[in-house]
Amino acid sequence: MESNQSLNFPSPPPNKPIAPLQWIKENLFSDWFNSLLTIVCIGLIYWIAKGLIVWCTTQAQWSVVSANFRLFFVGRYPLEQGWRLWLVLAMISALSGLAWGVWGRFSRTVGMAIASLSVALAILVPVELPSKLWILSTAVLVGVGFGLGQRLKAIRFISLSLSFLWLLSLPIALWLVGGGLRILEPVEVNLWNGLLLTVLIAVLSIVASFPLGVLLALGRQSTMPVIRWFCILYIEIIRGLPLVGILFMAQVMLPLFLPTGVSLNQVVRVIAAFVLFSAAYLAENVRGGLQSVPRGQIEAAKALGFGTPLIIILIVLPQALRAVIPAIVGQFIGLFKDTSLVSIAGLVELMGISRSILSQPDFIGRNAEVYLFIGLIYWVFCYAMSQGSQKLEKALNSD
Repeated sequence: MESNQSLNFPSPPPNKPIAPLQWIKENLFSDWFNSLLTIVCIGLIYWIAKGLIVWCTTQAQWSVVSANFRLFFVGRYPLEQGWRLWLVLAMISALSGLAWGVWGRFSRTVGMAIASLSVALAILVPVELPSKLWILSTAVLVGVGFGLGQRLKAIRFISLSLSFLWLLSLPIALWLVGGGLRILEPVEVNLWNGLLLTVLIAVLSIVASFPLGVLLALGRQSTMPVIRWFCILYIEIIRGLPLVGILFMAQVMLPLFLPTGVSLNQVVRVIAAFVLFSAAYLAENVRGGLQSVPRGQIEAAKALGFGTPLIIILIVLPQALRAVIPAIVGQFIGLFKDTSLVSIAGLVELMGISRSILSQPDFIGRNAEVYLFIGLIYWVFCYAMSQGSQKLEKALNSD
């Protein structure tokens, strides 16, 4: 025992922190060429930043944003039913805090940033007092959810339960937004505009396309010729068509395959087009992850008596999906930005509502302010997804 304990593998050398001045010298001014390139880049960044700041503070007319703030986010959704959207946001905030508490770690910097941002939004955003209180309440719910998650993280199957809660929140959110079931007043789909419609289409398309893409990737590697060739033909045909064409086909041809008397609204048809399109690209990403799994692990599982379903669920898919997290999230980010194309189907999402605002006589010519604002919104959502994927990748690689 003692001789075995004395056999220790050499540990890697510790990472010594580098002083800021030393990092600058080694990375920015290591030789004359890097020094010249650094100076030129600093001058170019200063020139661009200075012009942008001067334009934003002295020349831009941000009244086009403040006067249409509600239109950007919820469009023509009935004002008297706005509490339902705030309730959805509160539910998402509580679940986000709970997930942070269970899967993440406390960071005073992040906590202070969330609190400061919530206070700043409540003060600066041009909305009524009840909406300001709702903004502060969502921040409080994040904190409460985090504290509850910290207490529950030691419970067995808490991660699985939290995942189920996230899936359950999706139909609840749809019911709150759309109404129905003789409890809430229905809100017509053509009143779902702006960022509300963009997020709704993106989330539903991501949730539905992920399992379909995984099945297509598994089917492409199936030993059954019919399944394999069907998946190959589907993936190659869809990837050879533009998204705009698939959107048109979903609007025109999808109703032809439905039974008589059954009709789908425009939002459902657009989501179906996004799901069919994204699943084909997602299948190729997942297939790359499947090929990265060593064949020896599959053979070892078969030798231990595992069946094919257990091998796929317990051994192959966890490793394959972990290997392609960046590619999958990149596909989801592209899908979120592609929602700007749904205006060709007659829907008024974030880009569509922006064009409607620019057509108002009082705001003609305010293109720069409007597109800069919605560009910031797109960037916030895409950056959040990117950061979330990096945190997930680090957490999985550390296990």
